[in-house]
Amino acid sequence: MKNYIVLSIALAFALFAKGAGYKIGDSAKDFSLKNVDGKMVSMSDMKAAKGYIVIFTCNHCPFSKAYEERIIGLNAKYANSGFPVIAINSNDVTAVPEDSYENMVSLANDNGYAFPYLYDESQAIASAYGASRTPHVFVLQKIKDKLVVQYIGAIDNNTEEPLKADKKYVEDAVDALLNSKPVVVSETKAIGCTIKWKSN
Repeated sequence: MKNYIVLSIALAFALFAKGAGYKIGDSAKDFSLKNVDGKMVSMSDMKAAKGYIVIFTCNHCPFSKAYEERIIGLNAKYANSGFPVIAINSNDVTAVPEDSYENMVSLANDNGYAFPYLYDESQAIASAYGASRTPHVFVLQKIKDKLVVQYIGAIDNNTEEPLKADKKYVEDAVDALLNSKPVVVSETKAIGCTIKWKSN
């Protein structure tokens, strides 16, 4: 029993340390993170936005690579309607050197990213959001002075074959918000590589 209590306390501490994360309906806090162009970016910089498609992703993960074109496509489809993509890399580069800031810059330039790709070096934002996978999506909606979490989870239901995805969760969520309708499927399981947390 004593060992069980110690284990439970340790698990609770670990969850607290990483951050319990946002739930649907929570108000997300803004951030200021370094973009691949060297500038600091916050959501408040995008004055005309109605909301944001915040995607925790990275360079190395096969799932992130599989979804890269779809992430680019989400920004192309929704940025002008007021829901731009903001991509964030929170991985520990000691564990995964491929996810370094320098490699982020190269990836964004090589693939013509038209959206911010931000470096969460401290991992504080991933922890606050409760991001656990790459990719992991949080759709936020501006409601007065708040950024309300309206969707959390996967981009769609088919990682390997985009044309066979018959559940486009992020698109459905943003379409609903743009039409002042409730998000029917507000949470799904994010499928991807685990975020590589720092060991200390």
